[in-house]
Amino acid sequence: MLKTNAISPSDLERAIEKAVEWLLSHQAPEGYFWAELESNVTITAEHLFLTHILGIGSQELWEGIAREILSEQREEGFWSNWYGGPGDLSTTIEAYVALKMAGVDPESPEMKKAQEWILRHGGVEKARVFTKIWLALLGEWPWEATPMLPPELVILPDRFPGSLYSFASWARATILPLAILRVLKPVYPLPERARIDELFPKGRNKADLRLPRKRGFWGTFFYGVDRALRLYERSPAKPLRKTALKEAEEWILARQEKDGCWGGIQPPWVYSLIALHALGYGLESPPIKRGLEGFSRYSITPETFKRYPFLVTDKPARGFRLQSCISPVWDTGLSLMALQDAGLPQNHPALVKAGMWLLEEQIFTGGDWQVRSRARPGGWAFEFDNDIYPDTDDTAVVLMALLEIELPERAKEFAVKRGLEWLLGMQSKNGGWGAFDRNNTHFFLRQIPFADFGEILDPPSADVTGHVMEFLGRMGYRSGFKPLDRALHYLWREQEEEGPWYGRWGVNYLYGTGCVIPALVACGLPKDDPRIKRAVAWLKSHQNPDGGWGEDVLSYHRKELWGKGPSSSSQTAWALLALLAAGETRSEAVRHGVEYLVRSQRPDGTWDEPFFTGTGFPTDFMIRYHLYRHVFPLMALGRYRRALRGEE
Repeated sequence: MLKTNAISPSDLERAIEKAVEWLLSHQAPEGYFWAELESNVTITAEHLFLTHILGIGSQELWEGIAREILSEQREEGFWSNWYGGPGDLSTTIEAYVALKMAGVDPESPEMKKAQEWILRHGGVEKARVFTKIWLALLGEWPWEATPMLPPELVILPDRFPGSLYSFASWARATILPLAILRVLKPVYPLPERARIDELFPKGRNKADLRLPRKRGFWGTFFYGVDRALRLYERSPAKPLRKTALKEAEEWILARQEKDGCWGGIQPPWVYSLIALHALGYGLESPPIKRGLEGFSRYSITPETFKRYPFLVTDKPARGFRLQSCISPVWDTGLSLMALQDAGLPQNHPALVKAGMWLLEEQIFTGGDWQVRSRARPGGWAFEFDNDIYPDTDDTAVVLMALLEIELPERAKEFAVKRGLEWLLGMQSKNGGWGAFDRNNTHFFLRQIPFADFGEILDPPSADVTGHVMEFLGRMGYRSGFKPLDRALHYLWREQEEEGPWYGRWGVNYLYGTGCVIPALVACGLPKDDPRIKRAVAWLKSHQNPDGGWGEDVLSYHRKELWGKGPSSSSQTAWALLALLAAGETRSEAVRHGVEYLVRSQRPDGTWDEPFFTGTGFPTDFMIRYHLYRHVFPLMALGRYRRALRGEE
């Protein structure tokens, strides 16, 4: 039975008014919106490792890092990859090593519990490849016991299956600097007091150094390739090695962004800095210096809120933590859509200021995406300065927001035209859209020994495709437009038998379905289409007794958890957005969902949400967007009010 607590029209009005006021109070003077992008403690621990490797660590910084890491430790002694998640061995190992390096007493209760938990779960030997590579850099794991990554990848033809460009943008930007490090095998040893002999269950000398062997044809094939590459590595004749290393170095240098980062994300950034350092670049060299300076905008410290008082986060700064990525363009696009749904006029100063900022952020330079697309540039990226890697998801959301803002006509028309052109040029052969690349679907590469963490490909997904299609629908495109027809066929193939769609970039079927149904309706599909009705029925059947919706991160691995979990503000909003688009405004499910949002709103106008409802790589790397708890509920409440008024 659903618990009901009826709200009045005035309750709804007040909830929307408070939410709008809260959001507008967090707009930057330049016009954008920006919130913390929270992940797990490995990002902060690895920053400590980086400062050790480069010789720039300070005790003050390390103690600040230690405070942040310790604050995230669970009672059982482990660290997890998302709020309420199970312990993760590699994350716990990296946290432990960072704490020990920072000087935390290994005999303290926190460290002893972590050590015991690590040993119970297999110790260092069972850690993932990325963790073992960090340990190899620190002298705690042999380089020979890590997978081979030949830098010769960089000289393979661009369109060759298995070339660097067969991997996702984030993967290729990570793999190449790691390939340099795998060849050079640099070691930056820990002081004796920080070594981790205690994390080897049978002792360091008896550690199992074998690579895990993946099953199936491709697993066996790549295991054989790894063995062949090891023979090549021992050979004195490597005619292409010198050329490959030079080209890899130039490839990395050419892809450093204006703010010093690589790819706008932490992994390629830190590995590129270490690779250049290993190649002889000093701390004062332009790429290293710029790269280190760039971390200031990604770090969360007490000083951060003095520099950016509008930054949204509900976590105190206990010392130093690092974001894996930042998302101002994404946050701004979603905030604008929420404010528009809440009824702000097209000429509202806040919308105009944010719209002008977004126009300046449009990218007209090239990038890796051009290897498999002939479209002219015209997209948007996730971050402030990530011009080499625009993405289709941000671009679609930004364009939808810009359509409803009063901006200089010629500038707006040009931006929309070029954005549309770029999006259409990024459509994959199967009709869907990936995030950063076109036709990034060489699935056999998932079986390489290196790929034991996250996703190394960027295939089309229903949620990204839904956002692009919703933009096309708002532009007036309908069935008969070939790109749209191909996208529709893709979505019908992706729909689960029970009715929902998988969520690649948000958790999970609630997100996918919340992206797809509004897109289908925007493109003119009838709301009584049997496939839409099936998805609606699935959503209704997964509503919680409190009126909200929630979905556990583990739904990515367990079908019985699809659409099930504690209610959250963002996931409730996704379900409501889908139901409202499908014409369910007067349904009991929508009414109870709206009641849940109004009832759970905080006095200051926003919502609490500790859950990680965003994804980087399900479930290896989960994300908590600190604005999701606000913008999506505001969208849902605004659209609900608009739907009621439309009916009346």
